[in-house]
Amino acid sequence: MSKDGMLRSWGLRSSLWVGYAAAAVSVVIVTAVIAAIQPNARVRIANVEMLYLIAVLGVAAVFGSGPASLTAVLAFVTFDYFFIEPTHTFTIADPAEWVALLLFLLTAFVTGQLAGLQRRRAEEAHRRELEALALFDVSRLISGASTLDEALTKVLDRLRAELELAGAAVLGPGPEGELVVQARSGEIEVGSRDARAVAVWAFAEGKAAGLGLGQLRQPRVTGVALGAQREAGQRPQLFVPLTDGSRTIGLLQLGRQRGAPLFTAAENRLLTAAGAQLGLAIERARLRREALESEVLREADALKSALLDSVSHELRTPLASILASAGSLRQRDVVWSECDRDELVAAIEREASRLNRLVGNLLDLSRIEGGSLRPEIDWYSLPALVDDVLGRLRPMTEDYRIEVDVPEDLPPVPFDYVYLDQVLTNLVENAVRYTPPGTQIRIIARAAADRVEVRVTDGGPGIAPRDLGRIFEKFFRAGQPGKKPKGTGLGLAVAKGLVEAHGGRIWAESQVGRGTTIGFELPTRPLRQEEPAVAERERAS
Repeated sequence: MSKDGMLRSWGLRSSLWVGYAAAAVSVVIVTAVIAAIQPNARVRIANVEMLYLIAVLGVAAVFGSGPASLTAVLAFVTFDYFFIEPTHTFTIADPAEWVALLLFLLTAFVTGQLAGLQRRRAEEAHRRELEALALFDVSRLISGASTLDEALTKVLDRLRAELELAGAAVLGPGPEGELVVQARSGEIEVGSRDARAVAVWAFAEGKAAGLGLGQLRQPRVTGVALGAQREAGQRPQLFVPLTDGSRTIGLLQLGRQRGAPLFTAAENRLLTAAGAQLGLAIERARLRREALESEVLREADALKSALLDSVSHELRTPLASILASAGSLRQRDVVWSECDRDELVAAIEREASRLNRLVGNLLDLSRIEGGSLRPEIDWYSLPALVDDVLGRLRPMTEDYRIEVDVPEDLPPVPFDYVYLDQVLTNLVENAVRYTPPGTQIRIIARAAADRVEVRVTDGGPGIAPRDLGRIFEKFFRAGQPGKKPKGTGLGLAVAKGLVEAHGGRIWAESQVGRGTTIGFELPTRPLRQEEPAVAERERAS
């Protein structure tokens, strides 16, 4: 695209006086040439007047048929005056000369008209080509934008630059039906009374309308004479409807510089086509937004159903156990031994802890999805964390063979103690839930140069390959043939969110019949405080 711009080139007008001046100059030049090669009018060179046809063709090709017609007339008069006997008069002595001159004039006129017509056709074809390229450019800007606002801004910037506009804007209906600015580029008058009146009319009628554009538009709008001649210093404005193919959904408002030329027919044609493309882009964005909102609602309903389905059972079981144990303790006609009483109290504590973990997972999941999760990271001892988790889960893991492979000299690691406690608890609880009693469960930790890796490995039945990639999804529970899925499907999803909030990653490996390994790694770069905080934390605990 040239510096002046593809679109601007359509607005350029070949000044008529330049064409007519060129007609006169070309006749003078040809006359001088004829005078040089035929100094004596009595000695005629046959058909020398045909040299004027070169001037006619040249003027027609460059400036059109109007200046070409003037060239033909001037050539006729000049040749008669300077080269037909008697010279320096418009009298023609020989009637045959009249016939020759009239034939010359007719030939020159027809030649000029044909050349001018060919020029107009070539210019029209060129304009059509430029329009197609410009519309392709608009389409490319729209399709290449990631958001509707970006697309509108890019198109407005391009139109403003190419047409040398003072400003451009896209107007659309607001919440109460009023026209509001959706995108803007440069300086554009959108709040004046006249501009609002014209915009309302153009939007309601679905027709282009102008303000200060002379005779471009005739109707009157709320007392605004659109057909009135432009006042001195008034800034011309054009309002082009944006349609989705069947209805008007907005307006493209364009403002010229003060004193700038009016919009040409070619520019109006281009802007109408560009407005149609912008309208379709706005409509597509609206449909995508509505589809996304519908999808979000469907997903919300699906998540709600999954939550009720998975959590209701997990809530009912511990609550029933707590109620049963508490009811047994309240029976006054039964004398419980100290051992039985301790067992009932332990059952209440165990099931209450189970409920607490479930509620904690739900709260953590809501924080993760809401983006409000902010780990309070400090330096901690990973072996101490493993001991704390296994000590709290001892009632759950007492029927399993727990093996801990965590070096005591493992360097302190930066993490949020509460959140990483939840991660390790969820992984161990997941291993217990999906493996039979007596299965070996191993907790392994290793340090590398810039990270620490923790793995929880079990010798259970494993996970089917089709389910392995989904185990970190919310509410997903890997089932086994003939068995109802266990758990809520929250533990691993929460663990994934908490690990990623630390800047780490989590993964799963499994072979059917040989067990499952779920591991995660955390960066060991220092964050806010130094290693002495570990000792203080351990003393406080």
